[in-house]
Amino acid sequence: MACFIAVALSAAGCAGENPRHDYKKDKMPGKTIQEVQKEHTNELMAVPGVVGTAIGACDEKPCIKVYVVKKTPELDRKIPDTLEGYPVMTEETGEFRRLPEK
Repeated sequence: MACFIAVALSAAGCAGENPRHDYKKDKMPGKTIQEVQKEHTNELMAVPGVVGTAIGACDEKPCIKVYVVKKTPELDRKIPDTLEGYPVMTEETGEFRRLPEK
């Protein structure tokens, strides 16, 4: 299975609110969201079922997105709600596949 790590900013926002996260209780992070995503991507990618990470917008606030083949309660328990003060959202994408070269 080919895994790709999405490091570009995701323009799409998350649909709906994340019931697991209260943005008003966040502390001001000491690192940029890009630094936090880069530092945690390897550990997130080590979780079976995770196929990528990205930076996006959730409820009009920056968040770290974790792309998974299929959302499950087990994956929900393994992926944190926040990383160093930034909200984390999981998004079911299925497997990422490399497109054939033209």
